[in-house]
Amino acid sequence: MSTTMRSCTCFSSKMATRSTNGITIMFRPAHFELACELLRLILTGRTPADKRMEHYFRAHRELGSHDRGYVAETVYGCLRNKRVLQALCGDSNVSAEELTAAYLRMYGDMTAETVLRLDRHDRVRSLMHLLETANIAALPVAVRANLPDWLWESLVQQLGEPEALQLAEALNRPALVDLRANTLKTTRAQLQDELAAEDYAAETTPYAPQGLRRADRKPLFSTPAFQSGRFEVQDEGSQLLSLLLEPQPKERVVDFCAGGGGKTLHLGNLMNNSGALYAFDVHEHRLERLKPRVRRAGLSNVRAQLIKTERDPQIKRLRGTINRVLVDAPCSGTGTLRRNPDTKWRELDLPALVTQQRDILAAAATLVKPGGRLVYATCSLLRAENEDIVDDFLLQHDDFTRVPVNDILTRLQIPLSMPGLDLRLFPHTHGTDGFYGAVLEKKAAAQS
Repeated sequence: MSTTMRSCTCFSSKMATRSTNGITIMFRPAHFELACELLRLILTGRTPADKRMEHYFRAHRELGSHDRGYVAETVYGCLRNKRVLQALCGDSNVSAEELTAAYLRMYGDMTAETVLRLDRHDRVRSLMHLLETANIAALPVAVRANLPDWLWESLVQQLGEPEALQLAEALNRPALVDLRANTLKTTRAQLQDELAAEDYAAETTPYAPQGLRRADRKPLFSTPAFQSGRFEVQDEGSQLLSLLLEPQPKERVVDFCAGGGGKTLHLGNLMNNSGALYAFDVHEHRLERLKPRVRRAGLSNVRAQLIKTERDPQIKRLRGTINRVLVDAPCSGTGTLRRNPDTKWRELDLPALVTQQRDILAAAATLVKPGGRLVYATCSLLRAENEDIVDDFLLQHDDFTRVPVNDILTRLQIPLSMPGLDLRLFPHTHGTDGFYGAVLEKKAAAQS
């Protein structure tokens, strides 16, 4: 038992309840102590919140799944609402204990009296009195949006203040759980029935033809359907990006920035496990994590390839030989704040990131054979990482043309229409993470 757990034994264990992942559990004082400790580690470290959380719970194996869910929900709530909580506390340097106490009081299920019994510090006691008269509606709009000023200003410039606020509110709500049926092993309807029989009800996604969606975030990784590779967890927006590539069986396809491989697995599905599917990435540990996923999915056409940079010799050897290339570029991740709320509080060197994105797109384009297709995608909300990158690329590469995404969506019978040439998905309008996708095709070789 950890020191943190021992320090809480002096309190009564029956204090409040909360519905976590669809299950009502009893709140225990240890939850508060654990949430404070975990939040402090995330705020003072450089490790992403989900990875830090994974390591933390591995070190606290004495916690049950419901307890872990309660603590994780509290920590993510603090991260989502951090700017409002700091403003209400009157200090941008408030402690993890104060943030957690303020969150539980303002957004959770705790009365002031309950929170005071959790922490006897004078500062928390004063804070509870301060929060009694708190008025969130009186805070500046950027603070209410729970976004840093630079991001709020960018979204207002792109969307206008009313829609930017709608988007911010959606970003500050937990994401639902989207699944993708592995059509090499099952169908969406069969998977839906199988999960329902195990009490994991799911609805079909409105756009992605093999997608299912669950409001309940109860883990699915121990189900027979997952263990046997009949589905993957993948946001519906991410599924749509793979579909834009329209890979065909027996083609040569490259996932240029494969990462964990979610889109790689989908592309292999769409290729009917034929042809050659190259998964490039500069991080060896990511490609290692991809290998068991490939085996579970039943794919044999995936070739994981570690590259040092976008100018790696392996890329030069494949120059002009690839039918289709997906570039899911490294980006700010601003479209995934529902899942990764800590991202918005970390420093971002946007100019350096934009330079990297331009270099990666230019390098990936050299792989495309005449008549082939290139999809540039990000999970960013920012025009600087999206349309501006593609516009600049097309100015310098007159052998590529932009393909209207609506043409592809119509051909694939996806009931979605974009107001512009590219794919733009938003949480507040589409229920997905924020994604961008541009489809570019290389002109066919001139006939002699």
